[in-house]
Amino acid sequence: MKLALFPLSAHLLPGGIMPLRIFEPRYQRMVAEAQTREFALCMLDPRQPEAMRNMYPIATRVRIVDFDLLPDGLLGITVLGVARARITDLWQESDGLRVGEVEPLPPWQTSRLNADQHALAKALQDVFEDYPEYAALYQRPEWDDASWVAQRWLEVLPIPVEQKQWLMAAENNQPALSLLSGLLVASH
Repeated sequence: MKLALFPLSAHLLPGGIMPLRIFEPRYQRMVAEAQTREFALCMLDPRQPEAMRNMYPIATRVRIVDFDLLPDGLLGITVLGVARARITDLWQESDGLRVGEVEPLPPWQTSRLNADQHALAKALQDVFEDYPEYAALYQRPEWDDASWVAQRWLEVLPIPVEQKQWLMAAENNQPALSLLSGLLVASH
């Protein structure tokens, strides 16, 4: 599958919501073509010496769920993470928009949090309370869904990008939940 690629300095995972400001012509075109050619958010890799390939391989296919003209005249869009994907090849179009051949990764199975994992949801609720603008993006938080909770934590947790990429590439949520549980225990 071919997707336009939008590199950022942040991760978004399935079920995640992110507002974006679109100002470069190549990304304005990407948004205009979103009905016919989907796009994915990917994480910049500053260590990669070749500027055209400076992206980590695990990306998230997204869907535009809202758009608005911002007070500064720029286009604002809100995207919803739909599915994980692995970038297998990429190239650049004439206006600089990067496009990648991607292979879909299977979704993490939805499951309820175990009794010993409820603290992860409670701690994430505390983050939502501390950052009401972030919380406002989520009209229906899925506090009981282990994958949803793990993916929101991976978006906000300040851990090395390589570690996030490894966790995002995992076939299920267990490595992420194990790491998160360990971090929560260590912080208390």
